[in-house]
Amino acid sequence: MAEELLIRNVRPAGGAATDMLLRDGKIAAFGTAAASANAAVFDAAGRLMIPGLIEAHTHLDKSFWGMGWQRHTAGPALIDKIETERRNRRELGIDANRQSGRLVAQMVKMGTTHIRSHVDIDTETGIAGIEGVMAMRERLKGVIDVEIVAFGQSGLLIRPGTLELVDRAMALGAEVVGGLDPCAVDRDPKGHLDAIFGMAQKYGRPIDVHLHERGEMGAFSMDLILERVRALGMQGKVAISHAFCLGMPDVDHARRLIEELAKERIALVTTAPAASPAPSVMACLKAGVVIAGGSDGVRDSWNPYGMGDMLERATLVGLRNNFRRDEEMELALDVCTYQGAKMMGIADYGLDIGCDADLVILPGETLAEAIVERPADRTVVKRGRIVARHGELTAPIA
Repeated sequence: MAEELLIRNVRPAGGAATDMLLRDGKIAAFGTAAASANAAVFDAAGRLMIPGLIEAHTHLDKSFWGMGWQRHTAGPALIDKIETERRNRRELGIDANRQSGRLVAQMVKMGTTHIRSHVDIDTETGIAGIEGVMAMRERLKGVIDVEIVAFGQSGLLIRPGTLELVDRAMALGAEVVGGLDPCAVDRDPKGHLDAIFGMAQKYGRPIDVHLHERGEMGAFSMDLILERVRALGMQGKVAISHAFCLGMPDVDHARRLIEELAKERIALVTTAPAASPAPSVMACLKAGVVIAGGSDGVRDSWNPYGMGDMLERATLVGLRNNFRRDEEMELALDVCTYQGAKMMGIADYGLDIGCDADLVILPGETLAEAIVERPADRTVVKRGRIVARHGELTAPIA
């Protein structure tokens, strides 16, 4: 017998109220005529509906979530944060399976239905983080989809043996090859990019590169990435996270890079940082560049902030890009929904018949109001089943 859920009196994307029938994890119909007598019923009471929120860049394996408040002691430099994190992992006993499960429980409650998580690999921890997050996602596969990036946080080449560990992680089932600041961390941009593109070709997997490098250094690394995508025919298979260099003062140079990213179908992921340059969301969207949103670290050694809430991230995207008109604010939400789904290659995403029934129902007259208010009263549907109701999980999942 088909599993059915009839959602009554809901306003998809803030439009007119309607009924929506979910059947076997898909959006089956609008209206009540197609519902069977056995369908479960949820009355949305005129609330908004949006597709499930997409967390396109986070680090599930190293969050402090649920461990009580931890003092943030990392210094300002990138290497300070890396070394502090390595020490905290040892001294605090951060277990990737446990901590990723705790943070996922929070994210699900807030409406996230898909996550791309960069998971640390280095010569000290090996692939324990990968194994922990894989165990978590198997345990929680009924409520969340998690895509894993094999990520050499401490560098691939400057710590010999790391590349071999990344190879093991990819063989184990990580979906994405991770890269990091080819000039600033490994200090060998050609070697670093040869390594990650070679790994991607070996396993037939996409790439996601952390690019914190600013100004001309970052632009140089981005040019090298563009060059390899052209040469290897990897259009549509590469993402660049952060891309701080696109916020450089030389706006003409940034515009030219954005145009090239569009040609090669290289996606971007932004956290809308408060204290770093960032790509212009409007410029990227106008050029045809997919630009998704992510929280980055949530309550970890790098970042004491965050609630695991992609509506909060949409607010930050709007603030960072000076979005004030309602239609502009809706673009900020798009970054955290449809753009994220495009970046991750999620099929059947959205609010149309035939799409996966991954949905969030929440109060608000308009999408813009929902972004600003960020109401706690959210009902979350994953594959046609309610996993959170009115802001609380329907069952413990951590």
